Amino acid sequence: MIDGLFSNTNYVASKRLLDMTQLRHEAIASNIANVETPGYKRVDLPKDFSKEFAARLRSGTLDRLRTPSLVEDTKTTSQRHDGNNVEIDKELLEMSANTTQYDTLTEFVSNSLRQLKVAITGRS
Repeated sequence: MIDGLFSNTNYVASKRLLDMTQLRHEAIASNIANVETPGYKRVDLPKDFSKEFAARLRSGTLDRLRTPSLVEDTKTTSQRHDGNNVEIDKELLEMSANTTQYDTLTEFVSNSLRQLKVAITGRS
């Protein structure tokens, strides 16, 4: 029973997505903190990571998904003279969206654990 819950594809995917949103939050926070740093280039998760995640999810091989690392965003060009390519408005919107995603995933994982507690104790 317990192994079934913790190996459930939805539960495993949610945990992996929580890790990704946490890492993305670190990237966004770093970008905001360095908005005035000359020459700073924004960082984010690799663009191809979501494609890899989706492919692993479809094939049932999430356990072989590599842990992403933050990369410099080379697509965003700087509009500033100091070379910094962070746009504070965009980062704040990204942080809001990322927070919403994290909250939703946290709720899903919490509900899964709550169901396990009910199954074990027989009461909610």
